[in-house]
Amino acid sequence: MSEAYCPRQELGLLLVQAKFGVANFTKEEPMQKKINSVLVIGLGKVGALVARLLDAHGYQVTGLDRDAHPGLGFTSVVGNVEDVQVVRTHLNNNQAVVTCLPWHLNLPVAREAHMAGCHYFDLTEDIATTQEIRTLAKTSKGVMAPQCGLAPGFVGIVGTDLCHSFETLRSIELRVGALPQHPRGMLGYAFNWSPAGVVNEYLNDCDVIKDKTRAKIPPMEGLETIVIDGVQLESFTTSGGLGTMCETFDSKVEHLNYKTIRYPGHCQLMRFFFNELFMKEKRELAGEILVNAKPPVNDDVVYVHAAVEGWKEDNLFRDEWVRSYFPRELAGDMWKAISWTTSASVCAVLELVSNGDLPAQGFLKQEEVPLDLFLKTRTGSLFAKNAGTA
Repeated sequence: MSEAYCPRQELGLLLVQAKFGVANFTKEEPMQKKINSVLVIGLGKVGALVARLLDAHGYQVTGLDRDAHPGLGFTSVVGNVEDVQVVRTHLNNNQAVVTCLPWHLNLPVAREAHMAGCHYFDLTEDIATTQEIRTLAKTSKGVMAPQCGLAPGFVGIVGTDLCHSFETLRSIELRVGALPQHPRGMLGYAFNWSPAGVVNEYLNDCDVIKDKTRAKIPPMEGLETIVIDGVQLESFTTSGGLGTMCETFDSKVEHLNYKTIRYPGHCQLMRFFFNELFMKEKRELAGEILVNAKPPVNDDVVYVHAAVEGWKEDNLFRDEWVRSYFPRELAGDMWKAISWTTSASVCAVLELVSNGDLPAQGFLKQEEVPLDLFLKTRTGSLFAKNAGTA
């Protein structure tokens, strides 16, 4: 056998005790933190909950959105989120920024955060945006932490943690899906997430490690059956879900891939829509058509399935983390599964940076976040078990 694989050493993970235990969503007094004031840009379903959770945890929160949002319980201002001068003005009054904007609007905010010396967090799945942010991070005064959502984000934290008990690795397989609980029609889908982001994931090439070699493969390939809680599902390749993991695990694993989870038959129909109807050439229109056909629903479910195979003492094993997350009440309101899981993830990472459990400067990969510390944060504790109303 080769020398024991030790991700915590190789990734430089910080092995410290979390300062907080179970989630507490009552208003708290400010504590000694590296981050006290946070600007949250984009107050949609995710951004509004991010701001409310951070406010409840004692941070001084300012929300910035193009529309007014009265009665949220924290300071909010109206402004053009695409105007760098507006963003710059508010960044100068805060120590950190969380952008909950569509992926294509993140990079200008990252540049302004870099110039202002602010800590930066986003939810992007776009690879090119992350690469640009990584360049900025080389000279940043604060941490630059993109990809703090579900995939990339939480699923990579889970997948990396599963690797710790193996001596050598054969495969890392990560799967995530946000779906309606009660699917209707042949697509079996509802656009509870950004349509531009979904279209982007369905059409861009996917990073993988295949046969020990980093590669790019087409999206909507590798169709497979997956069963979670007795529900038969399918999964297939989409872009962006691995974040920086192919770089991190290069030469350490034979196979690494990410696939999106959907109800059976979805992939075939999306191939027809994008390829045979040539909608891949009209991405914005494709998003409009799909949302019109499958608008958002309240009763959703988020599936997370991470599996790692490898050798322990010359024996081949497979370890898994499989969870189903449903809508739940937080901060006094009911929130969709996709909203609270995404919001909880970025809030947990910000808390770890604020507490000093993660580096406060430079580029932060999601797989550098220890799962045990993540699950001990207020919002990270919500991921510890199947959670919600269903």
